[in-house]
Amino acid sequence: MSVKEELLSRLKEAVVNGDPDEVSKLCRKVIEVGIDPLEAIEKALVAAIRELGDKWIRGEAFIADLVAAADAMKVGLSILKNEIVKRGKRVKYIGRAVIGTVEGDIHDIGKTIVATLWETAGFEVIDLGVDVPPQKFVEAIKQYNPDIVGMSALMTTTMIKQKETIEAIKAAGLRDKVKIVVGGAPTTEEWAREIGADGWAPDAISAVELVKKLLGVKE
Repeated sequence: MSVKEELLSRLKEAVVNGDPDEVSKLCRKVIEVGIDPLEAIEKALVAAIRELGDKWIRGEAFIADLVAAADAMKVGLSILKNEIVKRGKRVKYIGRAVIGTVEGDIHDIGKTIVATLWETAGFEVIDLGVDVPPQKFVEAIKQYNPDIVGMSALMTTTMIKQKETIEAIKAAGLRDKVKIVVGGAPTTEEWAREIGADGWAPDAISAVELVKKLLGVKE
């Protein structure tokens, strides 16, 4: 195994293990030995999240594992993206997405995993956080001009805010400018249709395929 292969393998393993300190150290080593940071993102960071996502689908990993890996990956992504910018290159995105948990709901995990997987799939992601009022979604669409808007609701009592947010986006004359997707434990495909969303995903992995399909992104 070459030095490059060994480093990328160790970096991937560190992400899977959810070890941000090790990821940080290895990303700096990757830069030091001259490995292309884009290659490191694809073959180590993205590969790790995909592998863990597959394990999660098969019931071989837990949500906590995905969250820890996502946090570790963000550390590496930040270091490697800075290096790409330093070299005068640009990260090529396949689209831009705004995501947030709707007003009245402070659940973060599902939304954060979706945001991370969207980013690893090649999207530029603006995460508005939790308890996001409809107007903040409207302002984010005006400011960032995204292709996709994702709304999470983890409680039956906050689902209605997805509907209210879509209505606010319509009232602002912005509905035709974005594809809107919704998700969260109490939501369904029927609910998404009822409130006028473009799509619904039952889990984070499906959310990646959904937005790619909506935007016509080919693998």
